[in-house]
Amino acid sequence: MQSSDTRPSNGAEMCQKIVEIIATSSSFGHLPALRMLCPRAFISDEAITAGKSPAWIEVVAVLSKLIGALLRATLVVVVVATPSLLIPGTTEESAQMVTLIALALGAFTAIEYGAAFPALIEFRDAPPFNRVRILSLLIVLVVLSLVAGGGAPTSLILVLNALGLLIGHALEFPWSPMSVVLAHLPANAPPVSALQVKVMAGLAIFTTLAALVVFALLLRLQHWPNRGQPFNVWVNLPTFDPTTGGDVVTRLIRDARVNIILGLTTTFILPVVGLKIADHFDLQLLTSPQAMVWGIALWMFLPLSMFMRGLAMARIADMIRERRARLVATVVADTPLRA
Repeated sequence: MQSSDTRPSNGAEMCQKIVEIIATSSSFGHLPALRMLCPRAFISDEAITAGKSPAWIEVVAVLSKLIGALLRATLVVVVVATPSLLIPGTTEESAQMVTLIALALGAFTAIEYGAAFPALIEFRDAPPFNRVRILSLLIVLVVLSLVAGGGAPTSLILVLNALGLLIGHALEFPWSPMSVVLAHLPANAPPVSALQVKVMAGLAIFTTLAALVVFALLLRLQHWPNRGQPFNVWVNLPTFDPTTGGDVVTRLIRDARVNIILGLTTTFILPVVGLKIADHFDLQLLTSPQAMVWGIALWMFLPLSMFMRGLAMARIADMIRERRARLVATVVADTPLRA
């Protein structure tokens, strides 16, 4: 009696059969173990288009999203820990506090980027908005930590000090953010500390302006956030409800103007408020390199975030306005003429 065995003769055919079963059978649609059995080279175009798409594609997308969230969380941890790693003399209590804050922010970032819909982080699916922000903050922290570290003066540190001093002198004119910071330093601050603040502030302002110029060029030259796919307002603006409060374009333009105004005013308000609070509680910021680094970095990072958010929301308003104009033109063109 002849055998009627019709099993596949090799691994490729076996994978092909499994993928076809997964793609056409709803009962196997949620088995992740079967989804990863076959490499892409063993999957034909017929299996990809049969019934449902191969289930392994969903697993790859989930894994890719999870890995991206973990990488972003790791970057946030590195950013928070940078001053403690580069500035010598960090105490054990400070290291523990920094570790706790870094892990908390890293976990929050991983949850936000791993979830289907974020809760607070804006423009999650519209790179490189958040990349520009986090990289600019990292560069500022690294540069300021090198200047405030007090180590042996290397060539890089000398260049950074010279550049910061040059920018600080150039920006020290009446009613400038630099003059506001220097004017509100404690009266008994040593001249060396005041000079160091000027150098660090100059470097922070220069890096922040460079990041803002980069994002403006992305808006102008690459038409951010156009990437050949629709812009999801719900995902990229989780704190903005487009269904309430009147016309969405008007609200976006209003929020854009408010953010730009706030970004401009916070550059003057933050140093005054911060130095007044430190003086009231007798906090010696000038004698703590890490406090100086974080204070000056946040002084520039918060206005940068507001400026970028304002520019981004204005860009989205323009996109919606253009889309409406195209739809109206299409409707008018398709409407038959009436006698």
